[in-house]
Amino acid sequence: MDKGIIFTFFLHCVFFLLHLFFLLYIHANNILERFMAWKGPAPPAPTPDPPLPKLDSDEDFHITGPRHMMTISPTETIEIDWDKEEHRRCITACLVRGTYVLESERTKSREASDDTRAPAWWESFHFRKLCVLECECECVFCQIGRHIVDIDFGRQRFIYGAIFEYVPPGGSPRHPSAPSYVVAFRGTMRRDATTVGDMRLNLRILLNAHHSCGRFSHAREKVREFLNSTAIPNGGLVWMAGHSLGASIALDGGRDMMAQRELNLNIPTFLFNPPHVSLAAAFNNELPMAKVAKIVVTSSSYFFKHGLGTVLMKRHKEDMGEQFKQLSPWIPNLYVHRRDFICKGFIDYFEQREQMHKLLPGVAASGTTLSYRDMCLFLFGMHKERPHLLPSAMLWENQSSVGNPHELRQWWLPQGPELVLSRKAYKWPA
Repeated sequence: MDKGIIFTFFLHCVFFLLHLFFLLYIHANNILERFMAWKGPAPPAPTPDPPLPKLDSDEDFHITGPRHMMTISPTETIEIDWDKEEHRRCITACLVRGTYVLESERTKSREASDDTRAPAWWESFHFRKLCVLECECECVFCQIGRHIVDIDFGRQRFIYGAIFEYVPPGGSPRHPSAPSYVVAFRGTMRRDATTVGDMRLNLRILLNAHHSCGRFSHAREKVREFLNSTAIPNGGLVWMAGHSLGASIALDGGRDMMAQRELNLNIPTFLFNPPHVSLAAAFNNELPMAKVAKIVVTSSSYFFKHGLGTVLMKRHKEDMGEQFKQLSPWIPNLYVHRRDFICKGFIDYFEQREQMHKLLPGVAASGTTLSYRDMCLFLFGMHKERPHLLPSAMLWENQSSVGNPHELRQWWLPQGPELVLSRKAYKWPA
């Protein structure tokens, strides 16, 4: 039997079991209620009044939003300086937060109510919502879920992003450094109807198999359609942003715009806590000899990949090198935290690449463009592009020792205890 078929069958079995686990985890109460109803009718109980919709304080812009961007009145913001990195970072993070609240309010059926909290996250900075990005969950269990529980789970359309248009106040002209549009993507939402689909995509990212997923494909298609409809030269006035899973979608979209030879658009991109699967993330730098062990493992890995690429996978190595060359002008902004194991792989990736380049430039150039996952797929005859291929980046690292390292909130804060920001540019070739 063909090795590629065996490998694909194995992946589908893994996804099948994991999907079943998450479905049972989320809908356990509904399944239990159905089982109890099957055993026999329960004694009637008084019907309480329906509870009022819960208004989470973390969804309220005026409570958890960037206080330093507000005036004395919590409903007004200060004048935006688009040349200032802090303002650009805070605003894009707030727009991404707005996409989370949009999906949360859709789940709670609050979109059209007077209690909606989402608009404040973009209207406070003079943006308006142009459209939402939504698609159906492609998980097979979402399709059959309605036969198990009393939810039409398979046909719901989940909001995973939105496109915002900047409208300068008072009809003033747009600042040269300001965007005309921002495409924002949310990340994983826990305790939400979309959790199963989000976790499925996270697993696909873990296996480097997310490029062909429905949500990623839908996002690339919608961004292309939007860019074609707006006719903005070089796409320079369109920004992309995302957090966690949404950062992977934005990364995939920005990379696709650069990789398409007919487009070749260098879109400013803001990636907050982008996932990066790396063995180096498993090392605890506080342990004795951890740094030495990491250097040994990294050096050995570079030599091994260099050898494989030179001897056995020359064509694959040449293809990856060509992609690096094509994508090198694109420099996305990566906002990462060293204590966040989900995204710290990017820190290790760029630091190790720089160290190896100083010691052995030839080995570093070869090993950087190759990954073990892609080489395994190549051996199984499933050669494809590497979705997380990043030749260049502006790495913004939060070195704070307090706060949640994977929380989006940290990125709209000013410099302080929860945000100790440093930056470093990495370019290819070095």
